[in-house]
Amino acid sequence: MVGPYRGLFNGPGIKAFVLAGFVGRMPMSMIGIGIVLLISALTGSYATAGAVAAATNVAFAVGAPLSGRLVDRFGQSRVIPPFAVINALALAALMLSAGLRLPDWTLYASGLVVGATSLSVGSMVRARWSVIHGGSSKLHTAFAFESVVDEVIFVTGPALVTVLATELNPYMGLAVALVFMFAGLLALAAQRRTQPPVQEVKSANGTPILIPGIAMLSCVYLAMGAVFGSVDLITVAFADERGAKGAAGFLLAAFAGGSMVSGLWFGSRHWRISLRRRFIRALCVFALGLLPIVFIGDARIMAAALFLAGFAISPTLITGFSLTERLVPPSLLTEGMAWISTALGFGVAAGAWAGGRLTEAYGASNAYVFSLGAAVLAVMVGIGGSGFLRLPEASSPAKS
Repeated sequence: MVGPYRGLFNGPGIKAFVLAGFVGRMPMSMIGIGIVLLISALTGSYATAGAVAAATNVAFAVGAPLSGRLVDRFGQSRVIPPFAVINALALAALMLSAGLRLPDWTLYASGLVVGATSLSVGSMVRARWSVIHGGSSKLHTAFAFESVVDEVIFVTGPALVTVLATELNPYMGLAVALVFMFAGLLALAAQRRTQPPVQEVKSANGTPILIPGIAMLSCVYLAMGAVFGSVDLITVAFADERGAKGAAGFLLAAFAGGSMVSGLWFGSRHWRISLRRRFIRALCVFALGLLPIVFIGDARIMAAALFLAGFAISPTLITGFSLTERLVPPSLLTEGMAWISTALGFGVAAGAWAGGRLTEAYGASNAYVFSLGAAVLAVMVGIGGSGFLRLPEASSPAKS
């Protein structure tokens, strides 16, 4: 398994931007659950907590393509610092609003600014990999590695923020996320040697979302995001219902852990089937893997089930980003990948909102049916729109 990853980091500045990207991405797995833990602890309402988390994700979903376009036009080193400063101030304002018991609208307002100024760090890191290894088989391995990094973050982040918020102080999880964000982003901005060059926009489409394949992928990831958002919130409530709220982060870490293991394996393989077929098969496995969690009531068994359910996450994300890299012109690459993050963000927001409402109305175990339904919808859209991915496969290397 190690073979394909050997030599991936040989090159000036690669290790530095990988490390900075890792630290800067940590908050993406911490802020949502941190908001839920903080607000639910202060108000006792999962509906309010889920709604604020949803507002934050909606703002990120709207802002990510816009910030991605700014990055493509002006470069990462010029765009990152002002966004990092505003994001830190907004996150501090959200915690202050919660601590002072200010009206709910202050939570929503600060959450919206947090989301709108949250940069798609994964897109910027993948754009750097695309410049370094574009056109070679190493790009598949690099994207696989980045998917594993994402899952390491989703393994450690929820567990870390849950321990900090439940064992130390409700605010501590978000405070640590703020530090990670600010330090990681500024470190990434300082890595000028590996940042993608600013290119003249030559696409007649104007925006990548008008490319049929990108639009279809975005719809799939919208549904997948709904799975992630609902599972996050429902799992917190699932653990709380069983008197083990502190275990919620570890249950979510199991979900991400399955994806991490599969990502390492998936990236080490040299595949003979096309990206399109890999994508569809991964989606089908993803939906099937979620079926058991609807019927489980024990937290320990749920941890094992979530681990298995996570197996298809990385392969689906890896192939999706690989398809995006082939579909989008270089001058719009960061924005194109940001649209995937945007779709996920909208889905996470919808899933968090629906998960909160359904959990309060029907209980956590029954609310998992929504997560399963969203996964089935992702499969249906992916299969129905897979024809939009055939042309790029035929016009570029189909095997990697």
